[in-house]
Amino acid sequence: MHAGRNLDLWTAAAGSASGLSMGIASPIWGILGDRFGRKPMLLRSMVGGALTVGVICFVQTPEQLVILRFLQGATSGTVAAATALVAVETPRNRVGWALGVVTSAVALGGAVGPVVGGLAAALVGLRLVFLGGGVLLLLSTIPAFLVVRESPLRRRDPKRLSTLGLIDQRPGARRALAGLIGAQGLTSVANSATQILVVLRLLEMAGGQAVTAITGVAFGLSGIATSASAIFYTVVTRRIGYVRTTVIAATLMAVAIALIAVAPWIAVVVGAIGLNGLLSGVIIPATASMIGLETPSEAQSTIFGINASSVAFGFCFGPLIAGGVAATEGVPAAIGVIAVIALGLAVLLAVGTREPTR
Repeated sequence: MHAGRNLDLWTAAAGSASGLSMGIASPIWGILGDRFGRKPMLLRSMVGGALTVGVICFVQTPEQLVILRFLQGATSGTVAAATALVAVETPRNRVGWALGVVTSAVALGGAVGPVVGGLAAALVGLRLVFLGGGVLLLLSTIPAFLVVRESPLRRRDPKRLSTLGLIDQRPGARRALAGLIGAQGLTSVANSATQILVVLRLLEMAGGQAVTAITGVAFGLSGIATSASAIFYTVVTRRIGYVRTTVIAATLMAVAIALIAVAPWIAVVVGAIGLNGLLSGVIIPATASMIGLETPSEAQSTIFGINASSVAFGFCFGPLIAGGVAATEGVPAAIGVIAVIALGLAVLLAVGTREPTR
């Protein structure tokens, strides 16, 4: 096969491989976290990610890269492990704020990482960037091991060994958790699809070389907006509640995504992406907090593992939906489909979830 003609195929395969394997493996790691501790699972995920990212430095073929990306998704899952640990160790009245900080840190890293990685690649080469990333992630396990503390595990009642048995002790919790996990999956579908479609839309409006700079600005603005709103969203939830806050945010997200399709100027597209990031910074930590508040402490890792699977599959299938519709019906139609999905997210949050007790 000619490398140039198949670049798109291998890029898509490498990008989706980690999401697919993470979607399969996350529930397994979650179950083990509830049995053996969330801190061990956090350290395990950091070491797994460090090794697989670092070894990418030495790949020689596209097949090797896809395999390593698959292994990366299967062995890492740092965000899910950290979320479960934070949700268990934080007092209930501070869970929303604490998970907002986690989301903020992830979003800020996502905004700054590509800039730093791009500069580093220009200076030392792309291979050494992967090696350096693996080393940094491995070094970060040291403070996590020394500083992070986990309370003794609460053993399950022998009469209620199953996760569903624990959840069913709270009437309506199963339905609420199903709605929340589905909402997190739909959010990742909308966000991952929007990232693809924004690039295509900007290619239509601008030129080839200009798109790189404009896209960098737009995604950087989105990451910063997500980081900021993830910390301060609890100001709103304290006044109107989690459900109303997330429904309003999801509805406005649908409007922001639709605006990308009809925007007459590039500046409007960039602003819509920033607004989408701001609203994502509300929905993601708010629904994660609701999951933490609905779930018994003995089942936190299992439920957040299932949630991570939903998110991973969303990131896997979102670009496929966007690309498939864009290829057949055009980019504006694809953006409209994703806007409808975001609107469906708002409906799901309104009818499928409930206000958690704090």
